[in-house]
Amino acid sequence: MNDDILQGKWAQMKGKIKQQWGKLTDDDLDRIGGKRDEIVGLMQERYGWERERAETEFDDYLKGQDW
Repeated sequence: MNDDILQGKWAQMKGKIKQQWGKLTDDDLDRIGGKRDEIVGLMQERYGWERERAETEFDDYLKGQDW
């Protein structure tokens, strides 16, 4: 999913993303606004993951969804 599509569907995605990664708050997701780099960085921060793992987790999650 490219960044333009991600940002366009962000309102629909926020709830599901919060369910998947409960350490991300509503405020976090509002601030991110669908920017992939920012969500990956926040996942690194909140979960203590390396960047590669956060990217893989997020990309795999997006692939598994029916948007």
